[in-house]
Amino acid sequence: MLLGLLQALPDELVRTRPVLSVDYAISLIASGQLAAVDPRLQDAERWLDATGNTSERPESPSVEMVVVNEEEFRFLPSSIAIARTAHAQALGDVPGTAKYARRALDLSPEEDHLGRGAAGALLGLASWASGDLEAAHRTFADGLARLQLAGNISDVISGMLVLAEIRVSQGRLHEAASRYQHALQLATEQGDPVPPVTPDVYTGLSGLSREQNDLEAATQHLLTSEELGAGLPENRYRWCVAMARIREAQGDLDGALDMLDEAERAYTRGYNPNVRPIAAFKTRVWVAQGELADALGWAREQGLSVEDDLSYLREFEHITLARVLIARYQSERRERSIHEATPLLERLLAAAEEGGRTGSVIEILVLEALDYHADGDIPRGLAPLQRALTLAEPEGYVRVFVDEGEPMRDLLHHAAADGIAGAFTRRLLAAFDGPAPPASTARRPDAAALAEPLTPREIEVLRLVAAGLRNQQIADQLFISLSTVKRHIANAYSKLGVRHRTEAVARATELNLL
Repeated sequence: MLLGLLQALPDELVRTRPVLSVDYAISLIASGQLAAVDPRLQDAERWLDATGNTSERPESPSVEMVVVNEEEFRFLPSSIAIARTAHAQALGDVPGTAKYARRALDLSPEEDHLGRGAAGALLGLASWASGDLEAAHRTFADGLARLQLAGNISDVISGMLVLAEIRVSQGRLHEAASRYQHALQLATEQGDPVPPVTPDVYTGLSGLSREQNDLEAATQHLLTSEELGAGLPENRYRWCVAMARIREAQGDLDGALDMLDEAERAYTRGYNPNVRPIAAFKTRVWVAQGELADALGWAREQGLSVEDDLSYLREFEHITLARVLIARYQSERRERSIHEATPLLERLLAAAEEGGRTGSVIEILVLEALDYHADGDIPRGLAPLQRALTLAEPEGYVRVFVDEGEPMRDLLHHAAADGIAGAFTRRLLAAFDGPAPPASTARRPDAAALAEPLTPREIEVLRLVAAGLRNQQIADQLFISLSTVKRHIANAYSKLGVRHRTEAVARATELNLL
């Protein structure tokens, strides 16, 4: 909206207002129009003197500067530095992001909580992109604290998603869940309408539920996200990726690819580093389908090699390359593939361990185990598998193992026979006993007598009804409108053949729906 208003103004008018020029630049960054940013910042910078000071306003021989807000004009040097930081971050320029963020912190007065908060958060994003996740979490959290002091709660809620994603990369799923829950708490406190970022919180929760193999909860989180609205523009593709991963877990690989195609169409580059490109997700599905020609074509298009220098920004892609090489060896028994995959995995493991990226460490150890399994060396494969199990069990990882299919099941049987991670190994083996059905169509055995099954959302509403919540309380808890709650209840009553709450709860209990 802001960008549309600014674009409707005469260009000459904007160029004489440096504060407005910075706002214009930031709006362009937020909308992904990165090539148009630099001229707007140059318009603002020409009103600074040689030292970057606004105390003496330089004058152009042809135009005169207009200042409407003296307070914001006083912060102009730091505002420009923050916009430069955001621009560098959006372009993927990690050194530039860190340089401008530090300049912004130097220029921002102590009382400028908004400026210092934005600069600190962007510096945290630079640390994230470089792979220093603990520094990224600390710096970003400090920036959020400043933004909260400035009263910018919407950005604080968005920032909680960043902190959660960093924790996921660190393999700390429980802490990630706490960040998402904190974001929901802050969103609830804002009242109606819910902040635009709220749907994205549920998308994040879906990913955690999927990894812990609760596919029904994962799907329900996405349905809640969809009901709440589109979310932030730069996060909309994440919903499609999350749904694709659920379909993949359910064995619907074609459906997963369809959703990833939709994710590519919805993708908009935002401030956060793109550490898991959609194309790499598609390649993993191709590997699962046995479409090695497509997978190898992706590696060539991306210019990936086992001899590349490693960086966190390409870590996900290099791990995907290792998957392609292992699959090629399994399919074609090419010795070169296995000999290339093994040292690549060793280098990736060392880099991930040094960066404290335990999420990547677990996946790399799983691939090392599969690498040895493909080569027929089961005893050697059990060593990395045991390490992966030890790291994964406290956080409840499941899909990182189960998604690997029959070779992993075979390895886990050997691990169980050797007494490795006994209870956890047995739990993972149990998870192989048939994929979970899609939550949107799943029927519970005792509910088969219903002519039309209840949807997951109708069941969730009934559970809250059974817990004694009134309709408005249910609406508040689920972030949906009162009319939507009433519609779900009416649909549930119709399907159950009942007329009021007591009958509905009794019938749903009888059918084991609750």
